[in-house]
Amino acid sequence: MAAASVETREKSELRIFENLDDLATDLAEYISQLSEISVRERGSFTIALSGGPLVGLIGKLCEAPYSMTVDWTRWYIFWTDERAVAKNHADSNYKTTKERFLSKVPILNSHVYSINDNVTVEDAAGEYEFAIRQLVKLRKLGVSESNDCPKFDLIILSMGPDGHVASLFPDHPALRVKDEWVTFITDSPEPPPERITFTLPVINSASNVAVVVTGEDKATAARAAVSGKCERTDCSSLFPARMVWPIDGTLAWFLDKPAASDLGNAEH
Repeated sequence: MAAASVETREKSELRIFENLDDLATDLAEYISQLSEISVRERGSFTIALSGGPLVGLIGKLCEAPYSMTVDWTRWYIFWTDERAVAKNHADSNYKTTKERFLSKVPILNSHVYSINDNVTVEDAAGEYEFAIRQLVKLRKLGVSESNDCPKFDLIILSMGPDGHVASLFPDHPALRVKDEWVTFITDSPEPPPERITFTLPVINSASNVAVVVTGEDKATAARAAVSGKCERTDCSSLFPARMVWPIDGTLAWFLDKPAASDLGNAEH
């Protein structure tokens, strides 16, 4: 059960949980409900995942009742960002997701879109964007009427202690990319340095965006991103999570108590 669930800023919901198990349970229900709605209305469910601890938190979906009730054959899986490493490398988001999630549910292999790990990071980003554009042409993936970007049913992000989401890091030029759906970086402040990432216009075009934040080391960034309280005038570039704001969609924050510890009375 959520420790608190309140509205915070327009079209944004804040959910705070006593522990990770409660957060994972609520997150699974949230994803399941969106999947059911999308499949019923459009015949498919397009979801983009981040790496890190997020994969472990969505593990509840592999258990009953979701393992039996979710229409897995209608799912299309993407990654908001990926490290430019081999698919069997320990740093690969695909490898982690495959081992901890994809191998446990009957999602069709042809519906899983991983990056090409045999080309340069620049070419990998270009190929990934091309694959997304093909799905748009096939009408498996919607398009935002506001900016012609792909409209994923759900994008799930995790946030780093520095406030980064996907592979969009504080004050990085990638934050300002407007004319591409997928871009690449070669200077990530966290290893490995080469990565591809969705751009902000794509993230903000999703029908639903969920940001999952856990751990006390994220408390300062969570305060700046969620509550809007920041003493600096350039907070958005310093905390990229503040720039996540769906144009025509909804935003849900999932925080555990330690991550929410610096929010003061924001959860009441």
